[in-house]
Amino acid sequence: MLTETIDTRRKALKINLDEKIYGTFAEIGAGQEVARNFFTAGAASGTIAKTMSAYDMTFSNEIYGPEESGRYVSKSRLQKMLDHEYQLLCDRLTGVKYEQKTYFAFADTVTTLNYSKTNDPHGWLGIKFQLSPIGPPSEIIFHVRLLDSDAALQQNVLGMLGVNLVYAAFYHYANPKLMIESLADNLNPGSVEIDLIDVKGPAFENIDEILINLYLIQKGFSSATIFIKPHEAEQAKDLMYKKHVIILRTKFNQKSLPNFAHFKTAINHYKTYMNIYDHELIAMAELTLNDLMQNGESDDQNLLEHIAMQAAQIIDEGYAVIISNFTRNNKLAKYLSLCKPQSVGITTSIANLKHIFDNQNYGQNYTNELLAYISDLFSKNVKLLTYPYQDSETKEIITTKNMEVSAEAKPLFDFLIHNKYIIDIDDMM
Repeated sequence: MLTETIDTRRKALKINLDEKIYGTFAEIGAGQEVARNFFTAGAASGTIAKTMSAYDMTFSNEIYGPEESGRYVSKSRLQKMLDHEYQLLCDRLTGVKYEQKTYFAFADTVTTLNYSKTNDPHGWLGIKFQLSPIGPPSEIIFHVRLLDSDAALQQNVLGMLGVNLVYAAFYHYANPKLMIESLADNLNPGSVEIDLIDVKGPAFENIDEILINLYLIQKGFSSATIFIKPHEAEQAKDLMYKKHVIILRTKFNQKSLPNFAHFKTAINHYKTYMNIYDHELIAMAELTLNDLMQNGESDDQNLLEHIAMQAAQIIDEGYAVIISNFTRNNKLAKYLSLCKPQSVGITTSIANLKHIFDNQNYGQNYTNELLAYISDLFSKNVKLLTYPYQDSETKEIITTKNMEVSAEAKPLFDFLIHNKYIIDIDDMM
C-alpha cells in the first residue's frame, strides 16, 4: 500500500503545531539549514527552544570539548553535541510550563563541497528525543554522503534530511522500515548516500541493528554496511582509514559454508607478506546480497531476518562483516578505495579467477571490458589472494602457475602475476 510523501514544509509545520514537541537545533558546517525549514514553515516558537552554530573551533571546543582525533565531522562530535544540548534542555526547562513537553536535541556536523571541489562532502546527523514527558531518551544517528556537485544543492538536501529525521523520530519510530524510507522523502535520486544508521533507547529496544542497516541496502540508500559487533554499525572510512584490510567474499545462502580455516591461513600469510601486525589489519567477511537484489527477493522480511542472523554468526567467528550488494571484485575494490586503506587483500578461488579471465563473461569488446575491470580492481593497492584447488577429474592441483588463460588475456595475466597483483596464498610465505 502506497503512502503519501509529505513535503518538507508540511512536515516541519506538523511538528511545529504539535504542542508536546520542544527542543534544540545545533548545526556545524553548512549553516542552519535544518532550523531554517522550521522557521519558514511557521509557528516555530512552539517547537524551538534554541538554535545555534558553533563554527569556530575554539567556541566549539569550549561548548562540547575537544576531539582527540582532530576530526570534527565525526560520530564522536555529533554524540557530544546531542548529549550536551539534550542535558541543557532537561536542566533548564523545568516547571509546570514544560511538564507535558517531550524534549529533543537535533544536531548535525557536516562538510559540504568546498570552493575547489577537492573534498569529500559528508556528515553526521542525529536526534535524541523523548517519547513521553520526563521519559528516557532514544537516539537515531546516521552518516550521509552528499553527492550533488553544488554546495548550495547540498545545503538544501541537508535541510530536508534534518526535517525528515525529526519527523521520522516522532511519527515513524514504531515502523523502522518506514522510518528508513522516509529519510529520503522529497530528495532527488542520487543526491545522498546513507551508509550507516545507529538507533538506541526504549523506542528501539526490539530492533535488530543489523536488520535496520539492511533496510539501507534494500532501499538503495547504500551499497554496503559494516559491523564489528552485532549491535554497532561502523562507518567504513572510520574503520579502514590507513589500515590494511583482508576480505573473504561470501554470498548469502551459498551452497557451502565459508571456510574460515582457509581464511585464517590467508590472514596469517598476508600479515607475513605485508610485514604488518594484528592491530594494523582489519579482517572481514563480505556477505553479498546481489543475487537477492537482482531477483527482487530482498523485500521478504523473514529473509532479511535470516541475513541478519547469518551476519551475526560471522561476527561470532571473530570477524567484521560487510553486507553488500556488490557482484564483482572490482565493485568491492572501488568501494573500499573511498575508505583510503593502506592495502586490500581479497581472497578468491582459482575457479573465480578463471571466471574473471573467461571471455564468455564479457561482451563483444572482451579485451576492453577486461582491461576496465582490471583497472578498477587493482588501481588502489589491491591484491587478489588465490586459494589452490584440486581438479576433481585429473586430481591435479591448480594454481596461477598452471591455470588456463585465453591467448588474448595471457599477457595481461602474466603482468599481474609478475608484479604481485595476483598471488597464490602458498607463495606468500
